[in-house]
Amino acid sequence: MEAKAKQTDIKMTARKLRRVINEVRGKSVIEAQDMLRFMPYFAARVVEKNLKAAVANAQEQYGVGAESLRVSQIFADESTTYKRARTRAQGRMYSRMKRTSHLTVVVSDTIKK
Repeated sequence: MEAKAKQTDIKMTARKLRRVINEVRGKSVIEAQDMLRFMPYFAARVVEKNLKAAVANAQEQYGVGAESLRVSQIFADESTTYKRARTRAQGRMYSRMKRTSHLTVVVSDTIKK
């Protein structure tokens, strides 16, 4: 039994998200929520919100509680990159990449290898 939550087009690079999700992968949901609550990164708030959504999906679909679930899969993929320009001295323009990402959280009662 597994439940999933996805969030698309997060205005944050996948690299910043991966710094957080690598810490909670494989942990129990209760332990992961505690870790995310005290992390100083904004990405931790995004991951925490998605984890809560995945747990709510599991409770709605299968009727299981958060204490029996584990984070079996969690990954961040790159999404669209918005190309913007920044004005510089002497009429020049520098390009600026605004990267976005997708986040997927899967919780289950057993860890998938």
